[in-house]
Amino acid sequence: MKKKKNLIMICVIGILVALEIVLANYATIHTWDIKIGFSFVPIVVAAALYGPIAGGFVGAVGDVISALLFPVGPYFPGFTVTAFLTGAIFGLFLYKKESALNAVLSVLITQAIISQFINTYFISILYGNPYWPLFVTRLAQTAAMSAVQIALIILINKKLIPVLKNRIDRLN
Repeated sequence: MKKKKNLIMICVIGILVALEIVLANYATIHTWDIKIGFSFVPIVVAAALYGPIAGGFVGAVGDVISALLFPVGPYFPGFTVTAFLTGAIFGLFLYKKESALNAVLSVLITQAIISQFINTYFISILYGNPYWPLFVTRLAQTAAMSAVQIALIILINKKLIPVLKNRIDRLN
């Protein structure tokens, strides 16, 4: 029984990694300094279903494979670390704690700290641009993505996660 449960989890995580790659490359607006898209959805689903490690894994593996298959610029391992941290934070707040408050807190932490401060720093290093002007230009992206993520995560937690849990439980 435990082997079957683990196999189902591995399959679901694999599907979520594939979905993250597709969304990151075909449902995302990319420029050298801005990324607006829906690739966070499979990361959130993995985090809500299986916890911080699974969420981080989907984020990190999706980032590495996307960088190899669909490079937007040079590969930078810092972005893989922040992709893992984003998934892990979602997992800490959303795994077995699906509330609107947790959705808001997880998004504020990932967007304000990871995206706005840390990823902006990595972009400034990677492209040699001054940090603070880049920081200011990325504020609109952070605000927009925060609103979109909060709304979608609340919807995912209310509608999608219960259905997925039910389906996965029936497979076990």
